[in-house]
Amino acid sequence: MDMVQRLSQIRGRVDTACARVGRDPASVRLLAVSKGHPPEVVRSACDAGLAMFGENKVQEAKAKIPLCPGRLEWHMIGHLQSNKVRDAVAFFHTIQSVDSLNLAVELNKAAEKAAKVARIFLEVNVAGESTKFGYSPEAIFADLEALNQLPRLEIHGIMGMAPWTPDATRVRAAFRRLREIRDQCCSHLGVPSMELSMGMSGDFETAIEEGSTLIRLGTAIFGPRRFARPVAD
Repeated sequence: MDMVQRLSQIRGRVDTACARVGRDPASVRLLAVSKGHPPEVVRSACDAGLAMFGENKVQEAKAKIPLCPGRLEWHMIGHLQSNKVRDAVAFFHTIQSVDSLNLAVELNKAAEKAAKVARIFLEVNVAGESTKFGYSPEAIFADLEALNQLPRLEIHGIMGMAPWTPDATRVRAAFRRLREIRDQCCSHLGVPSMELSMGMSGDFETAIEEGSTLIRLGTAIFGPRRFARPVAD
């Protein structure tokens, strides 16, 4: 099956998941997780109609992005170290993996030096797994006001992952909790809505049913990878 066929199947599954809960399929955006794939594969995905891509590592993205079509929207979805914030601000449209106030402060400094405003998502570890990064559900609200006061950052959404488990009930509960946290953040910040980035190749239909507005798909689009799957997809 080629990429066009896989994308057609994915869009059909998105439509069906939306229909089950009365959502407009247009309310769900697709982010292609392109880590480990060369620029020519990204160009093929772009030709197939994709415009938004996610990378896990700043160094890989820094080398890849200049070789890809300039109209693409790039998201940082992997763990971001403070010594990489300058490049992250320079190369990414959105940084989805902000998991501490300290990191946000460094991003704010880098954005100020670059005379930019950085779009961010706050990453939340609802699974409570030590292999995952992200705010605990309690800590995010303790930092929310300070995060919102950083002048060079704009909070655009919440990002998270379900636990690695065959238990569909636990997966759905994690997505529901992420949606609740997103809604509480909107209430605290006085904004009508924010993005909710959740759902990957193995669980995106459940994520859509629980309110995801942005699904992050790698294997479902590009096919199986030749290496073990890291924690972000």
